[in-house]
Amino acid sequence: MADHWLRVNFSQHRGNEKRRIRRFWIFRPKAADDDMNSSLLKLGVNIDHAATVRQARGTDYPNIVAIAQAAEDGGADAITVHLREDRRHIQDCDVFELQRSISTHLNLELAATDEMVDIACRLKPRACCIVPERRAELTTEGGLDAVGLFDRLQLHCRKLSEAGIEVALFLDPELKQIECAANLGVPTIELHTGTYASAPAGSDQAKELETLNAAVTQASARGLRVNAGHGLHYDNVAAIAAIDEINELNIGHSIVAAALFCGVEDAVRRMQGVLRGARQ
Repeated sequence: MADHWLRVNFSQHRGNEKRRIRRFWIFRPKAADDDMNSSLLKLGVNIDHAATVRQARGTDYPNIVAIAQAAEDGGADAITVHLREDRRHIQDCDVFELQRSISTHLNLELAATDEMVDIACRLKPRACCIVPERRAELTTEGGLDAVGLFDRLQLHCRKLSEAGIEVALFLDPELKQIECAANLGVPTIELHTGTYASAPAGSDQAKELETLNAAVTQASARGLRVNAGHGLHYDNVAAIAAIDEINELNIGHSIVAAALFCGVEDAVRRMQGVLRGARQ
């Protein structure tokens, strides 16, 4: 599959009002492994909380590039970082150094702001994921309201795509949000698994898993590549990893926590083992 541009031309309904959206083009870059076995689930390792340790004391350690390279040695397929507006963990210099240094590829999470989009266009990671962001939150609390932010996202997605970046939207597993992402023409969505992860084991978690399965089915039917993540750890990830249509899981906090005991490389290798076991 070669790089190509997708022409997007559609209308959007808001209540009784029908608005015509002008034509534009979305860049769909060829993923490095598009020609490989599509059943191979990929792991993006989020290293934000390694940077949290560094920022807690304002030191220059742990070295974020060294953490990323250890994750790659353990089998990470991508390195994910969230450059937040308040710079609470990852810093601007980190993303540029990672882009120069890692051997897999960088997946940049960012808010839907002009500042962050401009940084991404200068950085040119292979992939970025637009996420919601509130400064008061401890961590990302849910998916984007793509329906409500449609106009802003249309502009940002176009700019990122024109820079040759594969754009994803971080969404709750809601059918209206997935439909909106398809209308925006983005190639990829990442489903928020936090509600599933925090649900009590048993019927509550099974219900959330059913919701995620329905969302994956709808997104795949609309031609979207489906990633997922948030709140996943070694004990709850298998059911998500077993969903064949999911392309990539982005996991960070649990891997960084495990690395305190066994090191980054082994923590990533152990997570990869769980993912592979779920697909067998």
